[in-house]
Amino acid sequence: MLDFAAIDFETANANRCSVCSVGVVVVRGGKVTDKYYRLIHPVPNYYSPANVSVHGITKRDTETADTFPEVWAEVSQLIEGLPLVAHFSRFDEGCLKAAFERFEMAYPGYEFHCTCTASRKVFGRKLPDHKLPTVAMQCGYELSRHHHALADAEACAAIALQIL
Repeated sequence: MLDFAAIDFETANANRCSVCSVGVVVVRGGKVTDKYYRLIHPVPNYYSPANVSVHGITKRDTETADTFPEVWAEVSQLIEGLPLVAHFSRFDEGCLKAAFERFEMAYPGYEFHCTCTASRKVFGRKLPDHKLPTVAMQCGYELSRHHHALADAEACAAIALQIL
């Protein structure tokens, strides 16, 4: 796959619509052509300690951030016409659909591909697990800021370029 947008969301709490950050890496012709990262004012606006311990984003970080519809207006222009790729895409696609539903936006039916599923097919039992850092390392990419949405999207893009 040479043209796609790798995407990653982080959430403020267990509610999938509570996206608090998004990272996007646009790939065209097999080359990274754009990167995008934004904090998002989550709805509902509360942070679970478990989520904060994973990504480090707090309510203070997103107090003045734009809401999902404002951020998505920018993202949608970047990804127009591209399939989306995520590692464990069921989570990220679920977040996207939940946010669209929460804000009563018409979901455009984005095409998603999963690098985790692809890793299981390509690497099978050669890897101890198929978590993003493990698969990234197998593909020659060192993920140093796991659970930062842009860093995870960059790792996902590197994986997708090798195995999708």
